[in-house]
Amino acid sequence: MTNSMAHSRGRRNPADGRAPVRRVAATVGVVFLVIGVLGFVPGITSSFDDLSFAGHQSEAKLLGLFQVSVLHNIVHLLFGVAGLALARTVSAARTFLIGGGPIYLVLWLYGLVVDYDSGANFIPLNGADNWLHLGLGVGMIALGLLTTRDLNRRR
Repeated sequence: MTNSMAHSRGRRNPADGRAPVRRVAATVGVVFLVIGVLGFVPGITSSFDDLSFAGHQSEAKLLGLFQVSVLHNIVHLLFGVAGLALARTVSAARTFLIGGGPIYLVLWLYGLVVDYDSGANFIPLNGADNWLHLGLGVGMIALGLLTTRDLNRRR
């Protein structure tokens, strides 16, 4: 179906005319929103009754693997909202990805050094979270760079 046919039927492909970095930032934002919401869903989050606002005492685990708390879920939701809001322009979408990636790398480093049973583990984090944060950090930076490399060459 051509664009004109889809447009004439009232449906528009939301990716039409959008720079790749904007589509990626929006997609990452949606993923963060979904993860944030799923952290509040019993069954998808195991030990849901042990979900606390913050701290290492929260025994709730998203998908039975990633330790979460209300605060941890809220952080995911906020990153999701930021991703969608910043996906409106190329420069803001790039900033979200290349700026958000290092935040997750810092969180990964924090998870490596924090004692999981201490009050300093307020988010809370576990080994699975650490690997995920490393992947998110590297992935967001890579996506921000790769989807704007043509823009960088033009400058």
